[in-house]
Amino acid sequence: MKKIIKSCKDKLISKPLGLTKNLKKCGQWAVVTGATDGIGKGYTHQLAKKGMDIILISRTKSKLEDCAKEIEQKFKVKTKIVVADFSAGLQIYDAIRSQLAGLDIGVLVNNVGMSYDFPMYFLEIPDREKKLMDLLHVNITSVTMMTSIVLPEMVSRSRGVVINVASASGVNPSPLLTVYSASKAFVHYFSLCLEREYRDRGITVQSVLPYFVATKMSKIKKGSFWIPYPDQYAASALDTVGFEKTTNGWWSHSITGWLFDLIPESLMLNSGMKILQGARKKGLRKSNAPKKD
Repeated sequence: MKKIIKSCKDKLISKPLGLTKNLKKCGQWAVVTGATDGIGKGYTHQLAKKGMDIILISRTKSKLEDCAKEIEQKFKVKTKIVVADFSAGLQIYDAIRSQLAGLDIGVLVNNVGMSYDFPMYFLEIPDREKKLMDLLHVNITSVTMMTSIVLPEMVSRSRGVVINVASASGVNPSPLLTVYSASKAFVHYFSLCLEREYRDRGITVQSVLPYFVATKMSKIKKGSFWIPYPDQYAASALDTVGFEKTTNGWWSHSITGWLFDLIPESLMLNSGMKILQGARKKGLRKSNAPKKD
């Protein structure tokens, strides 16, 4: 209950009183990885709405160009695109570093993420070892390396914000999504530890733990009372920066998180297993269905 009260207080009081963090004062540019879809795209729009220039990083140049054009036309800010496939591992980061050099970066949003095609047992994953290394590079290496690239200049200026988009599955173990869940636990704990290391150096670090958002990754197309659209979610989550080092980002997600905190972990694991087994069966049926011409 304390968690819900604090979340509601921050959302209801901080913004009307002008106490939310002024992100534009942290620097001219915001960097967003996984910027062309879902929550990442939501963050690019909401940060541009605050007057920040946006650096979009993703793997598809045409989508980056379309998103950058939309942001420039809609919000009248500058953009810069960086093409990078985060599943490629360490080889991409020298090029990213050179393209970010010399820019006054005030906000880094580590959003890019990868999950399973659908829930499945560890040994069922097709082309397992490649798929898992791709997932680890996208979900873990990206957060570590992007922070390593951007953080030094933030520390030298004694200002900056690092937002790491993890997942509620990072604090609620999710069998049949084992490696995804474990990778998001890394992101969460990385964020908590980094926040403690650099809070006295003028750096704000936040771990974001969403439940379901209407995105391509979640395979949910329509938002609802409990499931926000990406722009709604990003706007709400940004309002908590500077107040909550860990946030579920959306008011109903905070309620869900509080309720799940009350449930013993063994019961959560067993319940999650049953729910995800149902999703696995559905995924298997769909993947084995004849392809339509």
